[in-house]
Amino acid sequence: MEKNEIKTDRINEGRRAFLKTAATAMALLPFSYLPLPAAAEAGGQNRMKIGVIGSGRIGGTLGSLWIKAGHEVLFSSRHPEELEELAEGLGPGARAGMPREAAVFGEVVLVSVPYHAVPQIGRDFADELAGKVVLETGNPYPSRDGEMAVKARARGTGLSSAGFLPGVRLVRAFNTIPHYDLRSEAHRSGDLVAIPLASDDPAALKVASQIVKDAGFEPVVVGPLSRAKDFDVGTPVYARALTARELRQQLGID
Repeated sequence: MEKNEIKTDRINEGRRAFLKTAATAMALLPFSYLPLPAAAEAGGQNRMKIGVIGSGRIGGTLGSLWIKAGHEVLFSSRHPEELEELAEGLGPGARAGMPREAAVFGEVVLVSVPYHAVPQIGRDFADELAGKVVLETGNPYPSRDGEMAVKARARGTGLSSAGFLPGVRLVRAFNTIPHYDLRSEAHRSGDLVAIPLASDDPAALKVASQIVKDAGFEPVVVGPLSRAKDFDVGTPVYARALTARELRQQLGID
């Protein structure tokens, strides 16, 4: 067996182990159902259909939390067979499929992929995503994503993502919290961990804020997409599990 094949097998084994652990952990998490007044505008009902494009540590965990909150979730990747165990462990509200299926399925769509893949998603699924609320979580790292990451950081990731995903109701979300805190801090007692949000669409922010609450966190609206730069990689709030008070203080939000 070639070295690259051995490396790939190890990565796949690690991914499968993570997904199995995540499904078990999420099945044990307590939750309280929260009404979705903003979701009524989007889908006419409280129980929403959420498509997850990229079901790794962030997407897989968030989708699991949303299942526990009573939503329907379609987890997706280019290898949906790797997600079947996760979906089966979460019950009838979860299923696995291809990314295009998730784009079609979701009233709300979470895009959680390595940042260099965001432009391709925008091109491939432009018709399916048009007019939908899309939460995008990716962070551009030049070491992984190349020159496009350098340009994205210089411009600000929120504005860059808007250029890569034209026609959607974009919300920048869930990019600052490490995946291990996403799993362990959801629905914690006391002050919840805050999730900064940025969007140019007030109605999309309402929907995003509600599903942030459903996942067990407190939404903090920072402002338009241009202000998403305030919580990009390298900022004082990045990769920290802050409360809403702490986050607002760091960002100078009243």
